[in-house]
Amino acid sequence: MASDIVPIELGLTDGPVYSLWAPRWREGDDEWEAFLGLEDDLYAFGSVAELVAFARSDAEHDLDDHPAWQALTQLPAEAFTPKDERSYDLIRVAELAAEQPTPEVIAELEDTLEIVSLIGEVCELPDVTKFFNGNPVLGTVRIGTRNFEGREGMEMWHKVGQIVARKWDDVIDAIESVVSAPEVSAAAVAAAEEELAAAEEKMAADMLEARELEHTDLTAADIDILNSEEGPDDLDDDLDEEVDEEVDEESDDELEDDEDLYEDDSFWGGVGIDPVKIVTRDAEYYTLRCYLDDLPVFLGKDGKIFVFTSPSALERYLADDNDTELSKVATYDQVRVAATDGSLEVEVHDDNVYVLPGIAEDIVDGPRRMDRDQLDLAVELLLDAAEFADDSSVREALRPTTPLGFFVSYALDPQPRRLAPSAPYENESEAWRALVHELEGRLKKI
Repeated sequence: MASDIVPIELGLTDGPVYSLWAPRWREGDDEWEAFLGLEDDLYAFGSVAELVAFARSDAEHDLDDHPAWQALTQLPAEAFTPKDERSYDLIRVAELAAEQPTPEVIAELEDTLEIVSLIGEVCELPDVTKFFNGNPVLGTVRIGTRNFEGREGMEMWHKVGQIVARKWDDVIDAIESVVSAPEVSAAAVAAAEEELAAAEEKMAADMLEARELEHTDLTAADIDILNSEEGPDDLDDDLDEEVDEEVDEESDDELEDDEDLYEDDSFWGGVGIDPVKIVTRDAEYYTLRCYLDDLPVFLGKDGKIFVFTSPSALERYLADDNDTELSKVATYDQVRVAATDGSLEVEVHDDNVYVLPGIAEDIVDGPRRMDRDQLDLAVELLLDAAEFADDSSVREALRPTTPLGFFVSYALDPQPRRLAPSAPYENESEAWRALVHELEGRLKKI
């Protein structure tokens, strides 16, 4: 149920093209999934700069109504460059299916087959949907290496390769038949190219600076590559890994600093208590939570979490002298005083918004279709609510040794070498529904 729009790269017969994919999102009771395009056409451009120019134009397309579209158009040009995991080489599929079924090969094949299947569904391409629906053995690729071990496993892998060898050209032809690239302003493309070039230069400079900070000299070959038109992506693997690690650490530090700044500058950060928003199928609820010695304490009592249908209702309740587990926290009196004098504002940080609807349905579609952020937050809420009620059953149900726990663990960390959970996932979905039902039973509307 991702609410974002992500850039993708598709490797086609004439070379790579760039487009946008909106993973599954919901508006009310309706569920959608889309690619950049209009009616029967899938828009894909020969360069990232052309994609940027189109996105910044007023041209009509099917993503106009997406909740994240306007925000996307304000992003810098480099944000439209697909990440490595969003690059799908359709031409390489036949080659992959002919290789040995290593974890890396299976992971790449699975990702490519999945995006192609989605394009077939969204663009209503009979040759593509027939390819997947008529060959259920392709579903074994989703299970990782386990299905392809031993003699029988290799026979299964051979069947996958045979199907791809016979039918994959038809799949490519079907997709390429709907790919088009609308004309875009040459001036807008040139401006985007300048932005991208500046971003590459900055990245190269940052990498050089990072190496200098490590007091490690670059080789002449490294410097030549940095100064070449191909940019920093062609540095040797060791350099990439080392710099990426440092940049990631710096980004994490900056993120932590930002979060600390939010906490330090807010009333709620000062008292160490967080407003929480819980979205269920029936309503949106507000409550409070803090942690004492890493143990969650909610606004509630006897394992029940007191919830309110609006921030103002919660504020009115906090103005009264009520007996709850949270009222025993030393800083709670500051909350009550602020609520009494009217200065209190219940503002929920994004990290404390828990959206429960849709997860059970997404589980049925497999771990790679999950919105990791939404799932991670929901797991946090389930565990915290159970901990508050002194109930260990939820933690037990989510242990990696259980089918649901294994699914959740893989969905949150789908490393290529990890064994993937096996389809179908209806049992895991029902187990999740049961946990959510227990949680909803802990909520007491005030």
